[in-house]
Amino acid sequence: MSALALSRWQFAVTIIYHFIFVPITIGMALSLAIMQTAYHRTKNEKYAQIVDFFGKLFAINFAIGVVTGIVQEFQFGMNWSQYSIFVGNIFGAPLAIEGLLAFFLESTFLGIWLFGKGKVSERVHLFSIWMVSIGTMFSALFILAANSFMQHPVGYKIDPATHRAVMTDFFALLGNPTLIVTFFHTLLAAITTAAAIILAVSAYQLAKHGRHPAFSAAIRFGVVVLFVSMFLNAFVGHIQGQVMTKEQPMKMAAAEALYNTQTGASFSLLTIGNLSDQPIFQIRLPHLLSVLADNSWNSTVQGINQLQAQDVAKYGPGSYEPPVWVTYWTFRIMVGVGGLLLLFGAVGLWYMRRRSLDETHWYLKAAVWVAALPFIANTTGWIFTEVGRQPWIVYGLLKTSGGVSDLSALSVGITLVGFTVIYTILAIVDGMLMFRYARKPLSEPPQSAESAHTADLVY
Repeated sequence: MSALALSRWQFAVTIIYHFIFVPITIGMALSLAIMQTAYHRTKNEKYAQIVDFFGKLFAINFAIGVVTGIVQEFQFGMNWSQYSIFVGNIFGAPLAIEGLLAFFLESTFLGIWLFGKGKVSERVHLFSIWMVSIGTMFSALFILAANSFMQHPVGYKIDPATHRAVMTDFFALLGNPTLIVTFFHTLLAAITTAAAIILAVSAYQLAKHGRHPAFSAAIRFGVVVLFVSMFLNAFVGHIQGQVMTKEQPMKMAAAEALYNTQTGASFSLLTIGNLSDQPIFQIRLPHLLSVLADNSWNSTVQGINQLQAQDVAKYGPGSYEPPVWVTYWTFRIMVGVGGLLLLFGAVGLWYMRRRSLDETHWYLKAAVWVAALPFIANTTGWIFTEVGRQPWIVYGLLKTSGGVSDLSALSVGITLVGFTVIYTILAIVDGMLMFRYARKPLSEPPQSAESAHTADLVY
């Protein structure tokens, strides 16, 4: 394999592994802030127990996430130096703000939250976890600002002397339509991930150790947040698809394996066989792709062949078609898993209404496995976003082949193997710690008659 292919594999391995922890950090920080606020308002000890219990899982995840995240920034200089030279004037600004503002904010207040309990006032302690949550969101915003420029370059000019991209409008970078929809899509996905983990761990505890006030409250929190976040994300994802159709029409065409332009284009639910020729079996919904593209029943959706001809005329000879089978299937896995999560949350709400959620054993057992679904959706969604942009590393400006460093395949291969081994070890350690603390039972919280009455009113 070439140095280019190995560098792409190395970045894919490290970023996918790192992205396991990112949504947990964002979603769990917000969840902890909400639950600690509930304790601050009600003084019900079950909320304090929930915060302490899931706070340990959050801290473990945060530590591993920081370690794996540092590697990403080094790779821009080591493996993708030509890319860094080309967009460094733009890419460096949001990354610097993320490190100096967002990460500093979340790490400083996380220290206060972890070690300040009993040493600072309850209000300061509560304020600290909210600052951690806001810091994680700022971190996501500035990282996604850099990535959104790669998807849809704005606020720049090309320096005629150096032939490099130079920032002309930082606020255009923050107002990038791709960034706006991507940020909310990512934020809701992170909230879904945390909700699924809280739901899964609480379900395990209830199935293993019986009813417990803290986990009964936590599983209800997980069910409600899971359903609401997935419901909202379905709409945000639809808007994101329309923005993508406008800014990256080739990605949309590849996601549907649509090779020729169609009016009133149908949506492919499933294709078995060759995506580009005569498939063995297909399920298609008439006109749905046109509706998804711009809310019009008979709108025209451009095909891969026509877009390829346009790109050749605009950018010169070469293939501008991304790997169709990757974009087609990752898109469907992401959407399909999202649908399952929404359905599972709806079923949980139904059992909550019947006041039988804690005692529905099949649901509790299934919830443990549902925790894996957000990670599948997050990973396939990220792969779809990045692979669907190919062959561009900065859409319309710089091809991926032009962004790689001048390295030997051997040197990249050695580091790829090294990172894979190290990350495997970290995954084992993280998994052991998470399982150890997730399975640890809680004692019954002290509860006054007044707080018990309040709990009955709430649930």
